[in-house]
Amino acid sequence: MHSGNVKMAAPTKKKSVLFICLGNICRSTMAEGIFQHLVKTNGLTDQWEIDSAALGDWHNGVPPDDRTMRTLKKNGITGYKHLGRQIKKADFHDFDVIFGMDEDNMSELDEIKPKSCRSKLLMLGECDPEGELIIEDPYYGNNIKDFEKVYEQCHRACNHFLQNSDKFLSS
Repeated sequence: MHSGNVKMAAPTKKKSVLFICLGNICRSTMAEGIFQHLVKTNGLTDQWEIDSAALGDWHNGVPPDDRTMRTLKKNGITGYKHLGRQIKKADFHDFDVIFGMDEDNMSELDEIKPKSCRSKLLMLGECDPEGELIIEDPYYGNNIKDFEKVYEQCHRACNHFLQNSDKFLSS
């Protein structure tokens, strides 16, 4: 006998975010590792789909830069794994937000996005409560401090985005 009062919970769609940079071994992987960590520590893992990708194909199948991994580890983020990949057309439909790191990233994303792009394209720095818009590429520098600055910027922006994701996703 079936009771008419029993309601099945509607399946909830995960929120999704894709972090983009030039090569997918420094900034985008740093942001992905940070965001995964924030989501996990807030008990929200089942509510988010998180990935990162590159604009170019130079580092396909390659793990993040050693300096990225050292910086994450120094800040208590361990166990992060990723192999570089290039952004694909489907990403523009599969992710709610695609974050670029600088104006060049945003310009290229705008050029390659399909007409039917569903994703919102934002610069990650737009979420930084301290207003640092550009996250500079630390790859070519020899200074670990460049990676630490990227970490600080990404952490502030990712944390602010997570705490205000409904606002960012709806605007």
